[in-house]
Amino acid sequence: MEVILRTHVPKLGGPGDVVRVKDGYARNYLIPKGLAIPANRKNLAAMEKERRIILAKAERERRKHMSLAEKLEALTLTIAQRVIEEDRLYGSVSAQDIVNALAEEGIEISRRQVLLDSPIKTLGEYEVPVRLSPEVTARVRIKVVPLEE
Repeated sequence: MEVILRTHVPKLGGPGDVVRVKDGYARNYLIPKGLAIPANRKNLAAMEKERRIILAKAERERRKHMSLAEKLEALTLTIAQRVIEEDRLYGSVSAQDIVNALAEEGIEISRRQVLLDSPIKTLGEYEVPVRLSPEVTARVRIKVVPLEE
């Protein structure tokens, strides 16, 4: 089945692209979620008009994500954790801890946007990638320090 994408779909395409996908994927996922519409003559004609609007919206979103990326690049988060021995943490710093620290700074992102390979289990400074959109990824500096008791 051919569909016209309304937004960016990972590993498939961007707004306005006409792609061929399996029928079930289109009917059960892409179309109900509003990510795509069936590619017929009527929709293709309507999509040409809408394509400019979608591309302008995508460009505004990209600019917004770029400014947020600049903000994140300049930011250094300090997260205090309990320490067991030397520099090992009692527990770890997870993606959710990073999201909570960013929320305290006034930046709202989801846990899935933080690309942390494994939880941080030692004191130190780390650079953690944060994917704001498929095209924009920022690196935020995390400084893990011992909790003052």
